[in-house]
Amino acid sequence: MSNSKSDHLFLLIQTLSKSEKRNFILYSNRIKKNKHTKFMKLFEIMRKMNFYDEKKILKNVPIKKEQLSNVKAHLYNQILISLKKIQNTVENYDIKIREYLDFSKILYNKGLYIQSLKLLKKAKIIAKSYESNTILLELIEFEKMIESQHITRSLYSKNVELSEESKELIERIQCNNTLSSLSLELYGLYLKVGYVRNEKDKIFIETYFRTNLPKIDIKKLSFYEKLFLYQSQVWYHYIRQDFIMCYRSSYKWIELFQNYKNAKKMAPVSYLKGYHYLLDSLFYLNYYSKFIHVFQQFEKEIQNGEILINENTKMLIFMYTYTNRINKHYMEGSFSEGVKKVIPLLFIELNKISNRIDSHYIMILYYKISCLYFGSGDNENTIRYLSKIMENKKKNLRQDLQCFSRLLYLIACYESGLDENMDRKIRSTYKFFIQMDDWYVVQKKIIHFFKNLGNVYPHQIKNHFKKLKDQLIKYYDHPYEKRIFLYLDIISWINSKIENKPVELIIKEKFIKSNKK
Repeated sequence: MSNSKSDHLFLLIQTLSKSEKRNFILYSNRIKKNKHTKFMKLFEIMRKMNFYDEKKILKNVPIKKEQLSNVKAHLYNQILISLKKIQNTVENYDIKIREYLDFSKILYNKGLYIQSLKLLKKAKIIAKSYESNTILLELIEFEKMIESQHITRSLYSKNVELSEESKELIERIQCNNTLSSLSLELYGLYLKVGYVRNEKDKIFIETYFRTNLPKIDIKKLSFYEKLFLYQSQVWYHYIRQDFIMCYRSSYKWIELFQNYKNAKKMAPVSYLKGYHYLLDSLFYLNYYSKFIHVFQQFEKEIQNGEILINENTKMLIFMYTYTNRINKHYMEGSFSEGVKKVIPLLFIELNKISNRIDSHYIMILYYKISCLYFGSGDNENTIRYLSKIMENKKKNLRQDLQCFSRLLYLIACYESGLDENMDRKIRSTYKFFIQMDDWYVVQKKIIHFFKNLGNVYPHQIKNHFKKLKDQLIKYYDHPYEKRIFLYLDIISWINSKIENKPVELIIKEKFIKSNKK
């Protein structure tokens, strides 16, 4: 049986605004007999549901179970048609281009070639202004066909011009495709394993980047070519943990949008992602004043309506806003304040979109929430949200995040006194690191520390922590071992045990000291 997370029709209906639902009803009722059709009754039932319930549908809609899939498919199609009719073609420029192309083909089939070419000309103007090269090539190829097969009073020079335009576009599309593929593949590598773990990873990613990066002249690149280039550079530097270079590339990414008039309408999702990686770089560089400035700028643009709002951008705005609000509290050491101010609002918003947000974002959120609770001293909720990550069955997604969640889980269990099954938990963590091929010096030393903790007398605990700190601190700036310190401020936790202070106070004191004017 389908459920609320997998039923496509239910998810589509959930995304409809009040005006879109009203427009669909008006659209469907244009034919009187539709008012009482099965698909309309199905729509009325499903739009009132909080979760998908097939039994309730079959009870209230006069259809048999074997008919349900067909009626759902018809309703799904009708909703899409109604949405297409009310789309804002100013914001959705690609829909307007397609509309002109469709009308042009209708006129062509009527033998009205001159009128067909006029609409193609309008479509080409929009396509060029938004750098929609793939559809522009389709428009030119159709125009070439009309010019070559019919008398349209065009001059020979026009045919030569179209031919040259087509060749230039094909070259540009090829370059664009190479850069976009490189960007996508690097992002996929990051999602799978996270940061480089060893020299082998480093050599692989550097060789891969150099081999697949085409020879380019930055001055001749179009908007999209520059965008994919900067994205590729960001993923590349991010994976290598070179956050200074990541900052520079993400800054160019944002600057690119601010220098192109239509850019924020052309690719609003990419603009938001650029902001996220700019903020993330500043967070990892611990550049607090710049982070606050950029984050305020980000929120201001959203409030002023400078960023296009649709279902895609809503989810990203939610994710990036709350991730960076949490990051702000991390940097300040104000964990308890973050729990009070951020967490309640976060869950109110998350409940509205939880069935549409992907697993990667959910994992990141749970980890951020876990760390916020841990910093505030709430180990019970830390364990609760780390458990959600550890229960994730997608082992090939963010292996690094899953590994370090298990380390924080061990620490939170120790802190909360839930250490009766500690040996079993340690073995489970050890096996997972081995399975994920993520068994390095820092992880080994932390696991070894917990494994031997049961043999340490209470009066020796502080010295035991001091020894662990001495062992770990030397890896703080190590090219590969430092990964763990990006995910977990374990040194501050160790200091809290040595100095007998809450970890929140340790991080807050460190923040005040580093931000003194």
